Amino acid sequence: MQYLLAFTGFLALSVQAADLASVKSIYLMPMSRGLDQYLAQKLVANGRFQVVTDPAKADAFFTDRIGSNFEDSLTELLVPKPLIEKKDDSTPAYKAPAMQPLSRGKGNVFLVDRQSHTVIWSAFAPAKGSDVNELSKIAEQLADKLAKGK
Repeated sequence: MQYLLAFTGFLALSVQAADLASVKSIYLMPMSRGLDQYLAQKLVANGRFQVVTDPAKADAFFTDRIGSNFEDSLTELLVPKPLIEKKDDSTPAYKAPAMQPLSRGKGNVFLVDRQSHTVIWSAFAPAKGSDVNELSKIAEQLADKLAKGK
């Protein structure tokens, strides 16, 4: 039984690593204190990922918030406007139940797969302030961790 649990754990890690390994391009969602700008610079300098400005070209999305607000933002970014607007008929539009935001703590960041909307990588890196040097240091730590898959 222990071998089965160990194998299952190894398999889960392999699947996560495979998902992260398949990510080539990242779209950065707006983040608190402008962390997305610092992170874009560090990710590009690192060279492991391509940062894209067109969300339709992204394999994954980097965000500091997940939940219903994040899902709504993805819909706005990826679904053409005519499809979002409610049609003028009597059939009510289906709306999935809203998930409460999971990211309440400052310093959480998530890499979310575009297709499955699964969090494939996350880290906790709280900034001690809004100082430019502090945000740059946090962004560099995050970019290095992500490049190493940690």
